[in-house]
Amino acid sequence: MTARDPHTAVQARTEPPATTTAPGPAIRPYGAAGSFEFALAAPLEAHEPPEARGLRRDEVRLLVSRRDTGEVSHHVFADLPTLLSPGDLLVVNNSATLPAAVRLDRLAVHFSGRLASGEWLVELRRRTATATEPYSGAAPGEWLPLPGGATLRLLAQETPRLWRAHLDRDVLSYLAAHGVPIRYGYVRRDWPLADYQTVFGVEPGSAEMPSAGRPFTPELVTELVSRGIGVAPITLHTGVASPEKDEPPYPEWFSVSPWTARLVNITREHGGRVIAVGTTVVRALETAALDAPAPGTVRAASGWTSHVVTPAGGVRAVDGLVTGLHEPRSSHLMMLSAITGTGVLARAYEAALEEGYLWHEFGDSHLIL
Repeated sequence: MTARDPHTAVQARTEPPATTTAPGPAIRPYGAAGSFEFALAAPLEAHEPPEARGLRRDEVRLLVSRRDTGEVSHHVFADLPTLLSPGDLLVVNNSATLPAAVRLDRLAVHFSGRLASGEWLVELRRRTATATEPYSGAAPGEWLPLPGGATLRLLAQETPRLWRAHLDRDVLSYLAAHGVPIRYGYVRRDWPLADYQTVFGVEPGSAEMPSAGRPFTPELVTELVSRGIGVAPITLHTGVASPEKDEPPYPEWFSVSPWTARLVNITREHGGRVIAVGTTVVRALETAALDAPAPGTVRAASGWTSHVVTPAGGVRAVDGLVTGLHEPRSSHLMMLSAITGTGVLARAYEAALEEGYLWHEFGDSHLIL
């Protein structure tokens, strides 16, 4: 791989983007339209927070892909204010990350999210020497003794890997006392919960960090606002996203406030762009746009969303996206294809692989405009 100055803009190709162009040899179509298969080598996985690599949060690399020209350029995240325009609006997820993993001697319980019934979805994973792996030996009605004298009852399977379960005490208080952040094998050691929080996180509820917001710092937010770029919150509590599965997301709780809905609509009415910070924000805004009174607008909304954004359905309210780099075969790639078109997205991921960008929650970022 060749090394380049991360601030240097490099135009990968100049031909107009195509929404159905076949990807190059490194990126292969997978399953439903818009998702990809590619080889993700271990050196491209971020094994620790960027601070442990001697970087500030906003010094991770930023890949920029432009839908109108097909251009791909390379920056650092701190360049974001210069890449946006006055009148643009960043919509961020203010959900805070829970210490959602509870470890037993041989198993780990990952608390994924609360259901409308008050029950929780949980994933059971077998502990290994380095992290965890899927566990399929549980049965309905089984009781699991947890640390601190708590008891978890498995009620029924919700998906092939998730169980509806009931804990005999308040879950959030219990996790605060006995939980740790969820960690998968590519992260080689535990890190404090603070490393899994974003500057926007004020509403506890996410099993895994809404990681697109992690590179933002208070200083960067101040610079964005000083340049006339707005920032507005939504809430979407993210569930677990097991790395062994490439299944569609299940219902998650979200809220788009009247204030944020109004800012989104005013921004689009006056020609600004609505830039979602994370796929969770896309899911919330696009859910809020489904029954909006006018095309391209959103309404205040809250509840559980099952909406899956695909190229077939497209997007209604989002003009761009700040996100991480997503795993092969994931449904997130379908969402990105709905925004960029598959041709632009394939070229962006080819560039990310060639230039050694880092994947996962502690990795680099991707701005789609």
